[in-house]
Amino acid sequence: MSKDIKIRKGLDLKLKGEASNTIVTASKSSIYAIKPADFHAVVPKLILKEGAAVEAGEPLFYSKYDEKVKFVAPVSGTITEILRGAKRRILEVKITANGTSEAINHGKVDVSNATADQVKSMLLESGCWPFIIQRPYSVIANSEDTPKAIFVSAYATAPLAGDPEVILADKKEAFQAGITALSKLTSGKVHLCVGKGSSLKDISNTDVHTVKGPHPAGNVGVQIHKIDPINMGERVWTVGAEDVATIGNLFLTGEFHAERTVALVGTDAKEADRKYYRTIIGANVSSIIGEVDTNNTRIISGDVLTGDKLENNQFLNFYHNTLTLIPEGNEYALLGWLPFTRNNIPSNAGTSFSKLLGGKREVDTNLNGEDRALVVTGEMEEVMPMDIYPLQLIKACMAGNIERMENLGIYEVAPEDFALIDFTNTSKLEAQEVIRLGLDLMLTEVG
Repeated sequence: MSKDIKIRKGLDLKLKGEASNTIVTASKSSIYAIKPADFHAVVPKLILKEGAAVEAGEPLFYSKYDEKVKFVAPVSGTITEILRGAKRRILEVKITANGTSEAINHGKVDVSNATADQVKSMLLESGCWPFIIQRPYSVIANSEDTPKAIFVSAYATAPLAGDPEVILADKKEAFQAGITALSKLTSGKVHLCVGKGSSLKDISNTDVHTVKGPHPAGNVGVQIHKIDPINMGERVWTVGAEDVATIGNLFLTGEFHAERTVALVGTDAKEADRKYYRTIIGANVSSIIGEVDTNNTRIISGDVLTGDKLENNQFLNFYHNTLTLIPEGNEYALLGWLPFTRNNIPSNAGTSFSKLLGGKREVDTNLNGEDRALVVTGEMEEVMPMDIYPLQLIKACMAGNIERMENLGIYEVAPEDFALIDFTNTSKLEAQEVIRLGLDLMLTEVG
């Protein structure tokens, strides 16, 4: 049964550079990388060393704090480099692909008749467990927990984000198997949130919710808040839409297929190249975009609000379905604070010509202003559809006041829920970073 959720607060950034609904196969990358930094709060413990031959799905490292959680090779080949940073922190495990399809087979499982223990064991052994993210704290789920509910968002509202409807167009069987598998892991329900007219409304073993409204309506945190809010001591798990299909494919084939569908978007991407690319998790971005002049173009793994900056020949984030190319903000307008000098950029301010004119806009990375004092203006509340006080929560996080953070709703939020505040707030505050630090403090002190 479909249940409607209507979000009123928020902001849709209408940007130029969307991808067509065409899906093509990307060029094969010669090198792939798994980056521990993609898995927040995970301390990796290596299993294999440089020079080791690996099959697709073979464990590379595991989590120091939850040894059952393994991170596997996306392709078969040879580990050619383990890149380390300060204090020998592991930054990347690079694999040179051998071009074969050798993969570890765990055996097909009839997920409809599988037990919860069988499903959990399969996910942990195969390397699919990192797809499951826990709220609160927005970290990989503890393998010993049982969540009160699991949420899957198949409704994307972030600027230029890849559309799950396009990504899952030929993956319905695997998506259904993944939903069925996830339903075994919770004592409650699996909630699937889709847009109006979605082709996923007939998915079984789930409660389907139709979501309508501006960004961040597609954020799973907003959906949890409206459907089944998190209280102190409770756990809710979330899984990305394509990741559900990857989990389902594991049970249908017995193998971990690390396929990732990535939408290439942004005004600095050639119009003919703006489409969906089938590639592999951890692929080199050059296999999709070639060489880019990074002095004038910003490469972003993810959307413009929450993505990670990349350089040429770096690697896609483990979780992202979007690759964005926009101009660097290295050009400045004379008297840029005047509304008519910057009428091409999107804005929520009533004095901006862009708001009056409407239409899609081109953006760059320019902040259009320096850091300013954090003042009470009410602008944060305009784009926050959750029943919390964002300014007060941000201040509590900055002060490290655990009790106030709990009272103000820290358990319900993730950094992405504050992405629009980064965009709209006059102070130019990096709200996502502040919330991440607050969540880390809570994870350390409360657990």
